[in-house]
Amino acid sequence: MLYTDKVILITGASSGIGRELALLLAKEKARLILAARKLPALEAVQQECLQLTPHCAVLVMDITDEGAVTAGAAKALTFFGKIDVLVNNAGVTQRSKLIDTPVSAVRQLMDVNFFGPVMLTKALLPHFREQQQGQIIVISSMAGLMGYPWRSGYNAAKHALQGYFETLQTEQPIPALYTTIVCPGRIQTPITYSAITATGEPFGKMDPGQAQGIPADVCARRILRGMRRKRKQILIARAERLLLWFKRFFPPLFYVIARKGN
Repeated sequence: MLYTDKVILITGASSGIGRELALLLAKEKARLILAARKLPALEAVQQECLQLTPHCAVLVMDITDEGAVTAGAAKALTFFGKIDVLVNNAGVTQRSKLIDTPVSAVRQLMDVNFFGPVMLTKALLPHFREQQQGQIIVISSMAGLMGYPWRSGYNAAKHALQGYFETLQTEQPIPALYTTIVCPGRIQTPITYSAITATGEPFGKMDPGQAQGIPADVCARRILRGMRRKRKQILIARAERLLLWFKRFFPPLFYVIARKGN
């Protein structure tokens, strides 16, 4: 299999898409490094992966802290001596209207969803250059391709993510460096429980749209298929794909529909 014995670092690996992707790669006998903030949740996924692969390490890391990211990247390289694939998956979403959302909340969304992946990628690019190859997977969102109500800061962060990593794709600093930007729509994950609200308190529940979204394991399989093909962009969505089509070709209809969203 393509990823057998490849060393793969996955952020946000303790739940959702990150967990499902880790399990799929474990079945291919990849050497996994699972990163997130909470050790107990990470260790639970690690035990699941160790049923499938003999090599799975955990790394507690706060991707909003530049010092922690730099140290975490260095530590990750000590587990198996290299990293072949970086999966920038960690993220946090939002549920609050733009007019009610303080700038501090927008900064928090940018720190997690944009600056975290940027800092970790920058920390590992010298390693990829040294080994003259590598693969970077960036979990963006359909929200990175269009604005949507109640997600102003999240949309902004994902738009920034798109721009940054599309630039990496166009600059191509290493001939054998492959960068894939994944744009999921609504996926059945617990991400909305910790969504940022106007008060700063977590949203604390699953919103209906998320609950009816694409199953996380289905999303992970599509990501893995795109990784194998070294795709530049992967769209994983249902109704959001149609909404994007309206935005591109019938903008007035896009705004009518989008305004009704939540």
